Amino acid sequence: MKNKYIFGGFIIVVFLGLILYLFTQSNIQYEEDFAKVKEQTKTVKATGQWVKEKNYEIDKKHKTFSFYLQDAKGVEMKVMYHGTIPNNFESAVSVVVTGQYRDGQFHAKDILTKCPSKYEEQFEEEKVKTSNI
Repeated sequence: MKNKYIFGGFIIVVFLGLILYLFTQSNIQYEEDFAKVKEQTKTVKATGQWVKEKNYEIDKKHKTFSFYLQDAKGVEMKVMYHGTIPNNFESAVSVVVTGQYRDGQFHAKDILTKCPSKYEEQFEEEKVKTSNI
């Protein structure tokens, strides 16, 4: 009978520990100011625009993809991602990278691209049509 209580207590402790771990991992903050991103030591989500003038680099040997990201204030930082280029990267309006800034560059674990909406394009076309009338 005692073994059942010990085993049940162990299961509860493991479950609570898992919930606490998952809660702390999902507590990643968004940052749009790259000056603040560069000061952080923990994982953050940085939002900005790809600097198209500097293009991007793909290293097939090391399977890395790097590019420059710019925040709203014009501050740039180099992003290094171990993986392949996202399919819609070149048409992205903004980019969200998750990772840490270290060794003079942002090491991304994940890249999320936000593409222009087809509804925005339709809105712009309607705007042009109405302004020509």
